[in-house]
This record gives sequence, structure tokens and C-alpha cells, in this order.
Amino acid sequence: MTTTPGNASGDLPGRPPVVDLATWQAAREELLVREKAHTHEGDAIAAARRRLPMVEFDGKVEVTGADGPVPFLDLFQGRDELVVYKHMWYDGAPHQGQCEGCTTTAWHLQDTVYLHARGVSFAVLATGPWDEIASYVEFMGYTQPWYSVRGVEGPAGGPMGYLTSYLRDGDRVFLTYSTTGRGNERVNGSLGLLDMTPYGRGEAWEDNPEGWPEGAHACWSWRTDAEGNSTWGGTSRPVPQWTRPGAGPVETLGRKGHHH
Repeated sequence: MTTTPGNASGDLPGRPPVVDLATWQAAREELLVREKAHTHEGDAIAAARRRLPMVEFDGKVEVTGADGPVPFLDLFQGRDELVVYKHMWYDGAPHQGQCEGCTTTAWHLQDTVYLHARGVSFAVLATGPWDEIASYVEFMGYTQPWYSVRGVEGPAGGPMGYLTSYLRDGDRVFLTYSTTGRGNERVNGSLGLLDMTPYGRGEAWEDNPEGWPEGAHACWSWRTDAEGNSTWGGTSRPVPQWTRPGAGPVETLGRKGHHH
């Protein structure tokens, strides 16, 4: 048993017990059984995902990008598979007024070279007018292709805040899969690493040991002020924006009366 001066057991108030390495290893191996089962179930779910039925839609429907209106087929860039992130958009909002969750997701998808190496293209879709989107993309420094799907219905447009997969067979295009909410977490490596840390994500919904630091509402820490303090207030921006030039303190969060 590891001990510390003045504390016979070595335990720390409000923390898990302090034990020797062999005791820790036994507990670790017990958890590993559950982790492996979780991984194997994830593999089985992925296998079922690959067998979902598909929905065909018109690949000639036009979306607007840096080169103007183009058919949806162009997003495949000649590849057979396509993954898009459907980024929520608030018309007329300043950069800091855009969705913090979508900003975080898109920020983790800046380099898609590995997708390309596996024959998969990537793009970001949003319902905003192209001039607003282009300004935002320039400010954020995004290098992946963005497109406006304003007025586009069906699988090419539809609800935002989703990761969506498509398959191309010649000039035929199919919707194969879509996920939202916590399904989007798989692209955010930071959340996966935080789940491995003692304090986790620091969000209120997490099941933590007694005495653990009190968490905040989910997403709350995704906005901070210039000093890094989590806040929804008028000085906040989505966290990734603070790395951008000119991302100083702000006055507004978006359209008047808008609430996230």
C-alpha cells in the first residue's frame, strides 16, 4: 500500500483509493473486459451500418461553393464515397454567434488526407447564404470545401448538425447513413482523450466519484472568453475561434433574441 506522511492509508479526500500497482493492475484488467466488449459491439454496429438500405436522390441538384453553383455530384471529387458535415447556420450572426458545437466538430475535420487516401471525399454543408459562409470560412482558416445548401431539400440538404455519408455509382447518388447529437463525437478526438482523464469532460451529466469537481452543463465549456473562462456571456466565442487572428472580446452572440 502506498502511503503519504500524515495519512496512514494514503487516500486523498474526494478521490478514488490509493493502492499498490498490482491492485491497480487487477482493477484495470477487470475494466478492460468491459472495454473489449464495448469495442466488439461497436464493430458489430459498424457492420450493421454498412448493411443499411440506401436512398437514391438526384445528384444533379445544385449547391453553391467557391466556384459558384455546382451539382452535388461534384462534391465526390471523382471518388465513390463522400462524408459531409452539415453545419448549423444562423443567418446574419457574427462569427462568434455561430453554433459552438458545429464549430468544434468542423475544427476537428480540417485535415482529411487520410479519408482521401481511402477513396472518401469530405465537405461541409450549411444553409447560410454563400457570402456569409465564405466570410466565416476565411476567418476560421478552414481548408476543406464548404457549400451552401440554401433551399435544397431532401438528402442533399435537410436538417443540419449531422454527419452524413453518401455513395456514388457513376452518376447515381445514394444516402447511406446519417447521425447527429453525440453521434458526431467520433470526429472529436479531444473528447475521447478527455474520457480517459481522471476528471473526464467536466460536464454535469457525467457519473463521477463522490467529491469530484462539479461539472457544468454539456457544451457550456465549448464557449469561453479571452481569458479562457467558460461562459455563455457577451464576451464569449466558440473555443476554436480564439486561435484565429482578430478574435478579440465580443459584444454580441448573434441575432437579437436568439438563444442557443
